[in-house]
Amino acid sequence: MPILLKFGGIGAGILAVIALVIVMLKQIIMLIGLITGVIKLLVVVVFIALFVGVGFLVFKGFQEKRRRAE
Repeated sequence: MPILLKFGGIGAGILAVIALVIVMLKQIIMLIGLITGVIKLLVVVVFIALFVGVGFLVFKGFQEKRRRAE
């Protein structure tokens, strides 16, 4: 009987370690997904800022051209 309890304890320990590894891998995959989502959002924000900056420079150029004409 003690041998069965020992093997049962070892089997349960192995199953617990496997379950922990699976949970940790799922968390790592979720973290990688979150990081890539943040990077995508950052790229979109940078492109929006770039377009706004170019638009501002074009508008400023038109104003400067109008001042020189007057």
